Amino acid sequence: MASAGLAALSLLSIFLVMMAQVALRELDRQFPAADDISAYLCVSTTFFALAHTFRRGELIRVGLFIETLGPKARRLVEIFALTLATAGVAYCVFWTMDDVLFSYEIEDVAQGALAVPLWIPKLAMPLGAGILLIAVLDELVTVLRGNRPNYVLAAEERAARGDFSAEV
Repeated sequence: MASAGLAALSLLSIFLVMMAQVALRELDRQFPAADDISAYLCVSTTFFALAHTFRRGELIRVGLFIETLGPKARRLVEIFALTLATAGVAYCVFWTMDDVLFSYEIEDVAQGALAVPLWIPKLAMPLGAGILLIAVLDELVTVLRGNRPNYVLAAEERAARGDFSAEV
């Protein structure tokens, strides 16, 4: 997924900013915008990783409850949960995009060391949430068609390999 690649790139960028800050500190120099850039990249990392994490079955779910149900009841609960998730994520996309547009409209600029228009770093929120919305809708269609969701298949595949790291 491209969004997972963007999340990884954002995480790598945080590392590079921190290493530059350490190196400059050793030279008695400062990297004045390091904190601001790191904060923007943290948001970017989080939002761009959402869809990939969801598809791999590594987001928090009510799996313990759902797994006790029979196939028909489980399918209905999955449909309900995915419909609810679709509504919640769509709400998030709408309001984060509204915030980006408002920041653009009023020409909001960061007050820190780096005077960047705030709509630019804020754009990661509706983009990442929008990609998650597509992933949730895809899973909803999968379940409506009578198939098992990819996040369940991914979790079962990990369990079959003896990898229970996502269950912790």
